[in-house]
Amino acid sequence: MAAYSKYLTVRHSAIAGATTAAACALLCLLNKRRAAAQHGKRSGKQALQNNEQKEGKKERAMVDRVFLARICRILKIMVPRTLCKETGYLLLIAVMLVVRTYCDIWMIQNGTVIESAIIGRSRKDFKKYLFNFIAAMPAISLVNNFLKYGLNELKLCFRVRLTRYLYEEYLKAYTYYKMGNLDNRIANPDQLLTQDVEKFCNSVVDLYSNLSKPFLDIVLYIFKLTSAIGAQGPASMMAYLIISGFFLTRLRRPIGKMTIIEQKYEGEYRYVNSRLITNSEEIAFYNGNLREKQTIHKTFRKLVEHLHNFILFRFSMGFIDTIIAKYLATVVGYLVVSRPFLNLADPRHQNSTHAELLEDYYQSGRMLLRMSQALGRIVLAGREMTRLAGFTARITELMQVLKDLNSGKYQRTMVSQEKDADKKQALPLIPGSGEIINTDNLIKFDHVPLVTPNGDVLIQDLNFEVRSGANVLICGPNGCGKSSLFRVLGELWPLFGGRLTKPVRGKLFYVPQRPYMTLGTLRDQVIYPDTVEDQRKKGISDQVLKEYLDNVQLGQILEREGGWDSVQDWMDVLSGGEKQRMAMARLFYHKPQFAILDECTSAVSVDVEGYIYSHCRKVGITLFTVSHRKSLWKHHEFYLHMDGRGNYEFKKITEDTVEFGS
Repeated sequence: MAAYSKYLTVRHSAIAGATTAAACALLCLLNKRRAAAQHGKRSGKQALQNNEQKEGKKERAMVDRVFLARICRILKIMVPRTLCKETGYLLLIAVMLVVRTYCDIWMIQNGTVIESAIIGRSRKDFKKYLFNFIAAMPAISLVNNFLKYGLNELKLCFRVRLTRYLYEEYLKAYTYYKMGNLDNRIANPDQLLTQDVEKFCNSVVDLYSNLSKPFLDIVLYIFKLTSAIGAQGPASMMAYLIISGFFLTRLRRPIGKMTIIEQKYEGEYRYVNSRLITNSEEIAFYNGNLREKQTIHKTFRKLVEHLHNFILFRFSMGFIDTIIAKYLATVVGYLVVSRPFLNLADPRHQNSTHAELLEDYYQSGRMLLRMSQALGRIVLAGREMTRLAGFTARITELMQVLKDLNSGKYQRTMVSQEKDADKKQALPLIPGSGEIINTDNLIKFDHVPLVTPNGDVLIQDLNFEVRSGANVLICGPNGCGKSSLFRVLGELWPLFGGRLTKPVRGKLFYVPQRPYMTLGTLRDQVIYPDTVEDQRKKGISDQVLKEYLDNVQLGQILEREGGWDSVQDWMDVLSGGEKQRMAMARLFYHKPQFAILDECTSAVSVDVEGYIYSHCRKVGITLFTVSHRKSLWKHHEFYLHMDGRGNYEFKKITEDTVEFGS
């Protein structure tokens, strides 16, 4: 007895020592993470304060009524009708879940009979039920794989529906431009439109499976167990489910917010890497690799810091989840299933043999074990639901921003009033308060303030009128408002007052200094944004396109690149001058009433430039030109000069006009 007590003492001491060591290690790890977080706060206190203020405006992500309303709103997009492909897959999954549950019950019963035959040494029963199991294997395997097939197809269908809806809103008019340049609520829309949508759809389908299967298991096992051990046992398990579910849901609340922050940091990390690729040439000229490495590492460290904290939180929650949802549920299961067997007065087992008791216990015990596992899966599904709340909040925010932008609303910090708090504006800065009138062959600014989206007033009151046939040269120092004027004229920026008369969007064309080359064929570069079908509808043949290239001295490129259907990376294949001339050929193809040329001939020779301007006048294209070349003055009738201090002058060009530029 003394030796046994000594053994227990040594054993318990070892367990206590191991537990203490684990607790100390966890405490040290938490202290280390806390110290690192405090160091990060000291080193970037102001940045964190700004971030907290920005995050404070975000809506909280947790499982509540708001979450249910959001998820229902998105589900209406992913399942638009009662009879649709998604409904079919939902029914397929539901049917397969029911069949799979019945398969589980059959396997429990059949397995119990096989074990009874082994214990009872009945070769005949053993072979019979073993062959039954072998014969059922293909059907059970087919059910499991049909279930996986339905889940994967449903994830894909949901992603297709949601992605199409979001891109319909995102690519409507200039919404994609407004999101990045007018509204500052969403920093990385590409992250939301790709990765977050995929994760959201996967999470929704997984949750549907992880909740419906356990609920179905519980209903069927309660029905089976009630006839075996009475209604008190299943009722006790359900009571445990409700209590533990409420307790764990309260503890998991931070998961939703941490998921939102994780996706935000992932988007920032992806963005700095894409910037490096996009601007690689400029960075290489500046020898900026070390500076860019510092920026990327800083962004990555912020992401890693958050992921470490998230891992620690999930570790602690996993510890509690495992105990409550798995082990304590098993303990409750043992207590429930043992009652009719340990109660000697129970009439069910008074006349049962040992073999019958064993078979009944195995069958009831396994069903109760499966039921407790189903209860555990429901409790653990709450963790995934909290994470889903984070993705739902991000997708809902994107949908709301897209809706606002498409209705003409945007949110942005108005810095003008902060800078000039004592300076009273003649007009209140209300985005969209101006009036746009669509009229052919006329552009007129009538008391229009030239204001940036964040409220900086460049020109208080702009007034001038241009009719078709009168080219206008726009000049002035950098930052005076030349590009801002074009953005207002192109309806990229909102009007803050006054009245703007202009043709509809399709009759106004913009040619930038660095023309955009689309993905596709050589023909696509000339007719962009039209398609081949649009070209055919307009009745323009490839021979006419060849003439446009000849007009800008690009005829040789057709043979050099292998014809109209040649596909290249045109941004790299074409030189700077060739891209500018390609943009002019594109202008000739579209033949708008007005065209804005923003330093778009800087890499073109003077003689080619002169021919381009002469051809535009010949085909009736009126030009607004930004350029510093004196050689272009002769191609214009008016000039608009901005001094960068809020003043401007719009005058007719005469022989006495002093020409600006070089």
